[in-house]
Amino acid sequence: MAVEKILMPQLGESVTEGTIEKWLVEVGDTVNKYDPIAEVNTDKVNAEVPSSYSGVIKELVAGEGDTIEVGELVCYIDVEGGAAKEEKQEESTGQQAIENISEEKKEQDEDQPMKRRYSPAVLRMSQENNIDLEQISGSGKGGRITRKDIQKVIDSGEIPAPKQEQTPAENKKEEKSEAPKAPSKSVPESKAADVPVAEGDIEIPVTGVRRAIANNMLRSKHEAPHAWTMVEVDVTNLVEYRNGIKDDFKKKEGYGLTFFAFFVKAVIEALKEFPQMNSMWAGDKIVQKKDINISIAVGTDESLFVPVIKNADEKSIKGIAREVKELAQKAKTGKLKGEEMQGGTFTVNNTGSFGSVQSMGIINYPQAAILQVESIVKRPVVMNNGMIAVRDMVNLCLSLDHRVLDGMICGKFLARVKENLETISKDNTSVY
Repeated sequence: MAVEKILMPQLGESVTEGTIEKWLVEVGDTVNKYDPIAEVNTDKVNAEVPSSYSGVIKELVAGEGDTIEVGELVCYIDVEGGAAKEEKQEESTGQQAIENISEEKKEQDEDQPMKRRYSPAVLRMSQENNIDLEQISGSGKGGRITRKDIQKVIDSGEIPAPKQEQTPAENKKEEKSEAPKAPSKSVPESKAADVPVAEGDIEIPVTGVRRAIANNMLRSKHEAPHAWTMVEVDVTNLVEYRNGIKDDFKKKEGYGLTFFAFFVKAVIEALKEFPQMNSMWAGDKIVQKKDINISIAVGTDESLFVPVIKNADEKSIKGIAREVKELAQKAKTGKLKGEEMQGGTFTVNNTGSFGSVQSMGIINYPQAAILQVESIVKRPVVMNNGMIAVRDMVNLCLSLDHRVLDGMICGKFLARVKENLETISKDNTSVY
């Protein structure tokens, strides 16, 4: 048997580290190559780390809750000598990619002691919360400061103020000042609230997934100036058409034909006409994406996942319905892969499934807009002939990044989605 290393893989674009949420194996377990061995949370995805070899787990180097940088050791595995040689050759390609990604970072760290090596995530958290890293003790390897260490300081509310060096001239100036200076603000506005806990209260630890969701939503609200607009749509014909074919569709295809698939298709057709909606803010430029990849929100009891329908403009209503079903099932069973939650360009959220009739969604960063499809409800409506009729109505609520989009383009886009939905009928719409 030969002992091999399993390293933290690259789990997404610009991901530099991951937190071991849960080990799926124990020392002595036999695993096959590509079997999941650990659940890992990053700023972008919640994913599983696959085994690089077939063999027996020898030692778990990282503990649950530890934050490990890409390319660092997570565990050792015993493998057969022949298999090890072959698999090590495969590993070298991935390892080279990891080394290339972190080359610049390593160069910067060469003349720094281990304690002074900070990952991008740690630097960002410290800057956002005004934390002096020189005054923090690290729990990572060699005293390295991890995100867990920073979060512990933030949660405690005892944030050390940054040390500021003063010249002799500045000290004299301060001594001569007659008005006392206001104390520097060392506690950020975003610090955890000091919530009293009474007997009978339940304290629920924040999981890595929930914290990642919170951080992403906070970033979206802080960076993107949100604006909102809404239209109401008469989907009576859509309801009649779908209800008339849903039973035969399920018998033939083996899965349900949901209203949501029709809404996603209507959005896709409108995005083709108004590609500005399929854009992202990139600082000194706006990137208008060629591919139409629709993100959909899927909730579980504890988490929210946003898988992506890739190249959605190439799919029929049937194809969209099938992919929505498959992605939702994977999310609920914990089988979603990291790549299945990357690359989204526009989000459609089925808030109506919970009975909501109006909502203001937070944009899925770095996208420029999110459309909330609300619940279909029957309402009395004044028709063009002046008569009042009971119709199936739905509200479509759009949140937009005002750096990228404005009211005119969004109004035209929503009008097109509305028209696409209101003209659906058995005479001109095919689900295939």
